[in-house]
Amino acid sequence: MIPQKPTQEDYNNWHKDPNNWHLGMFYYNKEDARMFVPKKMKWAGFTVNFANTKAILITIAFLFFIYTLTQLK
Repeated sequence: MIPQKPTQEDYNNWHKDPNNWHLGMFYYNKEDARMFVPKKMKWAGFTVNFANTKAILITIAFLFFIYTLTQLK
């Protein structure tokens, strides 16, 4: 059986559900396949879906890249 793609209503409901926001700012939802999701305050940009392995790997790679740049002399 092919899983059905979530609707915009699904995305909105997941975003509003406080159980998907740890400490009020970390988004964690295994049902949501998106790597980056809008923050609670729309004007603030996007945040990482910490339930998505690819998003975590990209975030770690980005932080390592920034760290490496700051260590160059």
